[in-house]
Amino acid sequence: MTKTVAVIGAGIVGVATAIWLQRDGHQVILIDKAGPAEGTSHGNAGVLASCSVLPVTGPGLWLKAPKMLLDPNQPLFMKWSYLPKIAPWLMKFMTHANADAARKRAAAATPIIGDSLADHQALSAGTGAEQWVVPGDYVFLYNNRTAFEADAFGFQVRRENGFEWELLEDQALRDYDPIWGPQMTCAARFPGHGRITDPGRYVKDLAAHAVSQGARLVIGEVTDLAREKGAVTGVRVGGETIPCDAAVITTGVWSGPLARKLGVNAPLESERGYHLELYEPSVMPRNPVMIASGKFVATPMDGRLRLAGIVELGGLDLPPSRAPFELLEKQIRAAVPGLTWKKTVEWMGHRPSMADSLPIIGESPAVKGAYMGFGHDHVGLTGGPKTGRLLSQLISGRTPNINLAPYAPDRFH
Repeated sequence: MTKTVAVIGAGIVGVATAIWLQRDGHQVILIDKAGPAEGTSHGNAGVLASCSVLPVTGPGLWLKAPKMLLDPNQPLFMKWSYLPKIAPWLMKFMTHANADAARKRAAAATPIIGDSLADHQALSAGTGAEQWVVPGDYVFLYNNRTAFEADAFGFQVRRENGFEWELLEDQALRDYDPIWGPQMTCAARFPGHGRITDPGRYVKDLAAHAVSQGARLVIGEVTDLAREKGAVTGVRVGGETIPCDAAVITTGVWSGPLARKLGVNAPLESERGYHLELYEPSVMPRNPVMIASGKFVATPMDGRLRLAGIVELGGLDLPPSRAPFELLEKQIRAAVPGLTWKKTVEWMGHRPSMADSLPIIGESPAVKGAYMGFGHDHVGLTGGPKTGRLLSQLISGRTPNINLAPYAPDRFH
């Protein structure tokens, strides 16, 4: 049965949902307060990080986090004025800082992100956006073998979920990619990954394709969902009610207020992320690289090198900090001696982080026809296409071939 579906939010999850809905025969209204790819989908690291199934809350974080917050050379920052507000969420978040919870999250994340390159290729095929999807490796770079072995738990969990890697040491690393400084002597190369060479333009091109196929693009903020007899009948935008048969909330970290109106109290917070773009760099890495000592990714993009990472806890409204930008520049200069570039562009955005590090994907328990897809923390770009496909399957009345219970909207009730 053909439905008219309002997709609220035009980042990667929303645009992917719109395209898969169209392919399933539905009419789509794509709504965003600023336009496609104006938020986190523009500023992410651009890596299709299928093997990034481990949450931030790994075992030992209780001991590591206080030291990291007090060390300006570590990639964890706090806006201390925000601490009283975030404290209840932070306590829920930290209850997952153990091995069992990390394994549970990894097993649940793998079906969403584990085949991201193929998911993006399927999503973008025939849209004009496929030019931005580049297959390749994903490399975890370490100063030495000891530092690599200190991450043994994470690599073991990746192996448990089907990911394999090649260890490159000393000359093998130099042969693979000679740009790194002499202190970098060890790396784990994961094949079968990929990158998006311009994430903002990629999502804009996908959205333009959806519009060319008949989607209606509305610029405005959805304040509520109209409903009748417990089912969605429309969305309210700027005083107007736009009729629809179903609606999907894909507004990332801004999804909480609408979700609450639909009976879902999601423990959702912003993990503020920073990026630097270095235009016309003197050298580029061969593939995206996670520089483990700084917990940031260096991704070769169209005409520039993007450095993205850092976690800062500070909510949605406080201004960016200078220290994360300075740390990113300091670390890339140390990793690539002699690196030069023509221009620097800075950006700060908001990762939608759930207390259990898993997204919400599914129908509201209280309102029929109201669906949600948000909360992907560090892997929104990676998991966007699969999430969109799952949501379209649910709206179309089909049963997905994966267990959706870990992402259930009512799992915190």
